[in-house]
Amino acid sequence: MRFFTLFIVLAFPLLDLYTTVRLARWTGVPVWAWLGLAMIAGFLLLRNERIEFRSRTIAAMHGEQSLLRGLFDSGRKILAAFLLLLPGVMSDLLALVLLALPLNIGREAYEPSAAPDASQGRRTFRGEYRRLN
Repeated sequence: MRFFTLFIVLAFPLLDLYTTVRLARWTGVPVWAWLGLAMIAGFLLLRNERIEFRSRTIAAMHGEQSLLRGLFDSGRKILAAFLLLLPGVMSDLLALVLLALPLNIGREAYEPSAAPDASQGRRTFRGEYRRLN
């Protein structure tokens, strides 16, 4: 069983590359265009997700967003970016399907964003303060 799994893991990139070559020959688009554009998209997605992950983490620390929701969405995008970095059209299609699935839709997507009211947790802090110059 372990050799069968190893065979699948090693055979997928080769089969993916073979499919890309056949598709490039069929469409007339060069192979380097299929591989290069997907690789650039993967690097851009990784870079963008690195920046977004920081803002999601800060939002989770402030209580504005669920931590699990942000981690799940970031993991999904990073997996899609790594699939885009793999050479081949099949892995690119898997990455696009992974990005297109609405896996992270919750309550917030259906509620219209209205102005905050008193029920959303506005707090007033009372105390003394002094300004230091």
